[in-house]
Amino acid sequence: MTGGVGADTVRAMTVDVDTCREHFIEHFGYDPDGAVAAPGRVNLIGEHTDYNDGFVLPIAIERETVAVFGPRDDSIVQFVSTSTDEPDEIDLDAPIAPGELTWANYCRGVAAGLVGWGLRPHGCDVLVSSDVPLGGGLSSSASLEVAVALALLNGEVDAMPPGELAKICQTAEHEFAGTPCGIMDQSIAIMGQAGRALLLDCRTGETRQVHFDNPDLVLLVADTEVKHELSEGGYAARRQQCYDAAAKLGVAMLRDADAESVAAAGTDGTLTDKELMRARHVVGEIARTLAAVDALEAGDYHRFGELMVASHESLRDDYEVSCDELDAIVELACACEGVYGARMTGGGFGGCAIILATAGAADRVSETVAAGYGERFGSACPIFATRAAGGARRVL
Repeated sequence: MTGGVGADTVRAMTVDVDTCREHFIEHFGYDPDGAVAAPGRVNLIGEHTDYNDGFVLPIAIERETVAVFGPRDDSIVQFVSTSTDEPDEIDLDAPIAPGELTWANYCRGVAAGLVGWGLRPHGCDVLVSSDVPLGGGLSSSASLEVAVALALLNGEVDAMPPGELAKICQTAEHEFAGTPCGIMDQSIAIMGQAGRALLLDCRTGETRQVHFDNPDLVLLVADTEVKHELSEGGYAARRQQCYDAAAKLGVAMLRDADAESVAAAGTDGTLTDKELMRARHVVGEIARTLAAVDALEAGDYHRFGELMVASHESLRDDYEVSCDELDAIVELACACEGVYGARMTGGGFGGCAIILATAGAADRVSETVAAGYGERFGSACPIFATRAAGGARRVL
């Protein structure tokens, strides 16, 4: 963050575009036409509300995926990543289906979506490189999808409406990667603005930019570097429990329920114990997200921090998607002077937690949390600072 983070605080990395260009030339044998970048994200608050038609409040972060691209004179698209030796290839004139390479399926899905939308990308070569941690809950997949989409569009950021591009990338993740994600990750990767959080209404698609640029604050991202096995089936199960709860409550989605009706349905047995817990989290989290926006706009960071902690406790107790590692980071952080609040971010079962602190306390908080985490788990907990960054853009 600007405005006072100590020099010892681990800073967010950025992918070097010139190095990516050199890798492209080495692999493909010619100079690329251009490059685009799309950021990862952290969600400040509003977890597991997106697929319930609720509200979310993410920021784009200063870690990103860069896609370098160059033209071909045929209908072939070749994808290569600096993190793997396994390239992939598709033919735009043939049906596009998922392939064997997990990472490349995100790329394939985006290409299929653009063709299905009516755009006709030209054959091209695409090299991608990213410093968004994989599996950390920072939306490395959406960052990849959006960067590849813009590369296939020859770097034309305004080639299609942002909301439509987000839907294409979301559908790619659904149909080619098998992850039933909401629309938040792709939206913030496209629509993020520097110094702003994005309040997104996941039902209507309406957005509002909220100031998140106080130079006296720092947002720290602490990566557990773990991903528990519950994650894949657990996500789908909780999503279905939400839909079942909404049906029993007689509403289209949990967005339409309120705390009183949820409590009553738990008391009279309308909802099962798990359905009650899931509904209680979602309804409460939607309310917390809107209250958090009010707190930010009023400059009430103590209140914002309280809402962060309440969100984490709800995710831990009612949604059951936290884990010992995430709980430890939140506990360690909240015991530090200068910390307003902390919570897990992302889908859960591992990944990252975020910490909102005064800028002057950033180094001390980082050191304390990392040391405490190491003592408990015998492993590192990388921590980096970030500010709210801009969304997808052309960089070469």
